[in-house]
Amino acid sequence: MAASAVLVWWGLRLSFLAGCIAIVLTRLVHQIPLSLEQSGSTTTQQSFCYQGVRTDTTASDQNVNCFTVSDGRFTRVFSSPVETETNDEGEEEVEVQSGYVLPGLWDGHGHLLQYGEFLHSVDLFGSQSVEEILSRLRAYVDSHPGAGSKDEWVRGIGWDQMALGGMPTADMLESDPRLKGLYMMLDRVDVHCTWVSQPVLSLFAPGDIPDEVPGGEIIRDPGMGVFCDNAMDLIMPLWPRPDRTKKGVFLRSAMKELHKAGLVGMHDAGVFPHDINLYRTLSEENPEEWTLRVYAMLECKERNTFCPEDAVRYSSDFLSVRSVKLFADGALGSWGSAMIDPYSDRPDTSGSLLVNSSTLTALTQQWSDVGFQVNIHAIGDLANRYAIDAFESALQKICPGGLADCEKRDTRFRIEHAQIIHPDDQTRMFKLGVIPSIQPTHATSDMAYAEKRLGPERTSTEAYRMKSLLKLTPVLGSDFPVEPPNPFEGVYAAVTRKNPHTGQGPKGWEGGWHTEQALSLEEALDGFTKGAAYGAFMEGKAGVIKEGAFADWVVLDKPLESLSVEELRKVKVRETWVGGRRVYAREDEDGEEVKDL
Repeated sequence: MAASAVLVWWGLRLSFLAGCIAIVLTRLVHQIPLSLEQSGSTTTQQSFCYQGVRTDTTASDQNVNCFTVSDGRFTRVFSSPVETETNDEGEEEVEVQSGYVLPGLWDGHGHLLQYGEFLHSVDLFGSQSVEEILSRLRAYVDSHPGAGSKDEWVRGIGWDQMALGGMPTADMLESDPRLKGLYMMLDRVDVHCTWVSQPVLSLFAPGDIPDEVPGGEIIRDPGMGVFCDNAMDLIMPLWPRPDRTKKGVFLRSAMKELHKAGLVGMHDAGVFPHDINLYRTLSEENPEEWTLRVYAMLECKERNTFCPEDAVRYSSDFLSVRSVKLFADGALGSWGSAMIDPYSDRPDTSGSLLVNSSTLTALTQQWSDVGFQVNIHAIGDLANRYAIDAFESALQKICPGGLADCEKRDTRFRIEHAQIIHPDDQTRMFKLGVIPSIQPTHATSDMAYAEKRLGPERTSTEAYRMKSLLKLTPVLGSDFPVEPPNPFEGVYAAVTRKNPHTGQGPKGWEGGWHTEQALSLEEALDGFTKGAAYGAFMEGKAGVIKEGAFADWVVLDKPLESLSVEELRKVKVRETWVGGRRVYAREDEDGEEVKDL
């Protein structure tokens, strides 16, 4: 072979090898961006301009209407009527799109899997009679063949004995010929009681149902069928739980609905270890379908225990696990919240503690020792006192040199609900820096009967504090599915102290219930953005539009500051974006995507 031919041959060989190496290097270089793309984030740089942009919860910045997104993060925030970006692939002209942008909204206390299950069960919210409940159950059973079998119980949520004229019974369900013999488990509006049918009761052997349950109640008057708080643990082992496939369906349905409301993330307030494992698997293996950022609170399989084998911290852009959920008491509506003094309308009871104070303190210390944020469900003033006692005791051990010592260890202890707190304990919260996690719509849902339960003194000095606790950076949420997840309804409730569904206050409070505790629009938005971010150790990453933050935003038809107060509760989201990827776009009546305002 001639020397020149040899050189050509080697040149071709080297070119081929160089090409192969280039392909391999390209794949290696793009390995991380590919992962980001699969997690629902953009991997190429793209700029967006709108009519107005709120970079945080203050009014729209007149100097900002555009931002650039790369790899699921904001990389530039700027202003321009028409901006041209130059990159390796050429020039991209950015048009100003219709709409006004807010940072992505978060719900600071919800239940993702339970909400998905609710979307596939019987909606009993707003039912005003037992007959109405039976009607809804009949309609569900007729449209879901096989529902009510021993392996496929009918599930529902939303009944309230206050509307039914008393506690329901299993016999009421059995009285309907279409429902007779079906297995049913129907949760009260606050999910602190469950109402079961006679076939479920028949699963108990004689003597299996105890006379009393510590921290719970079995309702026997006017008849059997309702189990509250810790007594619900008697029912749960009998229930045929949904498998992983069903749970996957529930989760996808829940995420889709939450995005419609403008939510990009949520704090999942109590997730069992096996479900956390499911979350991890789905978010890692099916990132295109896992579109919601979740801050999960671990709940041990056995409530109010220490399960160190499950205390595994985990962090990704879409799932974070570094907190635990404990439960101090029940709910106000079912007289289950633990009170220092008896209920005004039931002097025979002061509610139920689900755990004693010494155990709560020990658990708080144990979980804090393994680096977990401790979040305690506490509604009644006694439960809140014990939660604060537990936090104070833990902090004294963590910070022997005083609270200034605690700056070295960021605990961010939280009280979930923080609903009724004695004035002395409110003062202690400020001293200890305890974060209140509040649901504004709980106040407006409970205001019709709260004073009846508590009396005027406790209501006016202890109940549903918001403005009083503002400097503690409250986390705001809804507790969905107990309340609808729409954050704008929560904002309306916080600003007006009126029911977002009716626009009304209770009788005698038509202008708003205890409006001295109302928040401004910006303060309320803070709770659903920066407050939620702080409560999840995500400040600077979530709830803001700035360089380096998650590229999450919500598009509205009009700027919030231009709306009347009453228009807040009717806000409809135009688009929701997570990680630079659009996860929701509103459609018009014809099913077409909304293009113009």
